[in-house]
Amino acid sequence: MDPEGFSGPKEEKTVKPLTPEALAVFNTAQERTCVIYISRIPPGMRPTKVRRHMSQYGEIGRVHLQQEDAKRAYLRRKYTATKKAHFTEGWVEFKDKKVARRVAEMLNANTIGGKKGTRWRDDIWTMKYLPKFKWNMLTEQVAHEAELHMAKLRVELAQSKMEQRDYLKNVELARVLDKRAQKKREQGKEFELKPREKKRRQQDHEGDGGERRPSKKAKREPPKVHAEANGDVQFNKVLSSVF
Repeated sequence: MDPEGFSGPKEEKTVKPLTPEALAVFNTAQERTCVIYISRIPPGMRPTKVRRHMSQYGEIGRVHLQQEDAKRAYLRRKYTATKKAHFTEGWVEFKDKKVARRVAEMLNANTIGGKKGTRWRDDIWTMKYLPKFKWNMLTEQVAHEAELHMAKLRVELAQSKMEQRDYLKNVELARVLDKRAQKKREQGKEFELKPREKKRRQQDHEGDGGERRPSKKAKREPPKVHAEANGDVQFNKVLSSVF
């Protein structure tokens, strides 16, 4: 998960091994939590600002905002004056699912509000309550999307290497052919490209209407003599020797 788009609780706690009673309390607290999905983050709003807005209505757990696409961010930094990261969507974890449902129903399609002249006063919240959605589901989804992205990059890299290898092979072939053509011109001869043996055989095969020509190297088999004819010849030889 991107640390720049993540905002957790401010207090730092030391990690200790959980007893069975503490584990039961933790599981009960996790069952009461719920997540709100924000489909649009106002430009320039960061996770700490979202936490500050949402904490007015109830106890907040974790906040995660998704950064915009890398290509879109590059174009925005190139052609605009804003250099900071922008976020497109976000998730907010509430400790109490009842509070989360009430906040989503109250703030959805309403203005953010605030003091007059503030940056996001007239922006509109677009959020949805996600029942039975837990924070670990979000982390699994983010990890799965990252894995798919890496797999896509590996496929693109392999395809790029293959194209580069074919290009270098064609360049080397063109260099060899140019060298041969130059030698032929120096000798006063005309250089002609000869088709490869496989292509020539394929063309001969197509020219005969699909019938294969017998190979020149194929040895001719001697004519086979029928067994009965051989027997008659031997019998005649025996009779001539007797009489």
